[in-house]
Amino acid sequence: MKKFLSFFFLTSLIVSVCSGFTYQSIDVKPKFHYENLENYFTGYDGTFLLYDLKNDKYTIYNKEKSEKKVAPNSTFKIPHALFGLDHGVLQDENTLFQWDGTMYPIPAWNQDQTLSMAIPNSTIWYFQEVADQIGEANEQRYLDAIAYGNQDISGGLRNFWLQSSLKISPLEQLKFLKKFYTYNLPFSTDHINIVKNILIQDQRDYAVLSGKTGTGWQNNEINGVPINGWYVGYVEKENNVYLFVTNIEADQDASGSRAKQITLEILRDKGIFQ
Repeated sequence: MKKFLSFFFLTSLIVSVCSGFTYQSIDVKPKFHYENLENYFTGYDGTFLLYDLKNDKYTIYNKEKSEKKVAPNSTFKIPHALFGLDHGVLQDENTLFQWDGTMYPIPAWNQDQTLSMAIPNSTIWYFQEVADQIGEANEQRYLDAIAYGNQDISGGLRNFWLQSSLKISPLEQLKFLKKFYTYNLPFSTDHINIVKNILIQDQRDYAVLSGKTGTGWQNNEINGVPINGWYVGYVEKENNVYLFVTNIEADQDASGSRAKQITLEILRDKGIFQ
């Protein structure tokens, strides 16, 4: 924890150099632009947020939804991995936890997992083990230190982020992503880079796409009816970075994979990632 606390007190002084530009942790009044993208969200209560890092410009569809707090589900694996790395529960991307033989409805979970597998696989049991080893007091301390959503872990140590007590708005997700990308969090550069590398999903000559999906199921039944879908991440392109957050809710079919599909359609049509 000494390492964590030292970074916490130094974070306000951090100046990060990213993609050829220098960013400071001092906030200035951002530029907000609201855009009607409802044709991408038929059948969903949805929102899309885009942040142009170079020009400090936010583009938002559905302001009301962008401010509504909902469970982060597997998008919480981004900060949770940082908690585990900082606390020493995780050593690096190769930290291996053994599968206990429980048969899960998602086949990719039914094997031993490393961190580099557990994040893209959204392996719940892996991060439940991380939570067990971190403990309630330290989970709360980390959440408070990064001001993540409502910081509420009352839903239980192994479930608080899973369609439970912990809730965060899409706008708060975007602000967290900005801090994550620009190293303005109380964690080491090495640990942030480990997570960044795991989040890379697609690399092309002109751009790199990084992201994480998240799905909340009705009654928290794994692989049941999806009612809360997330896709969060960023595109690094031509000396700029475009951070994005999509969230959708519905009585059914509101999954992380659907949120990702909607996001990629928007990014394609905006010429950001084609």
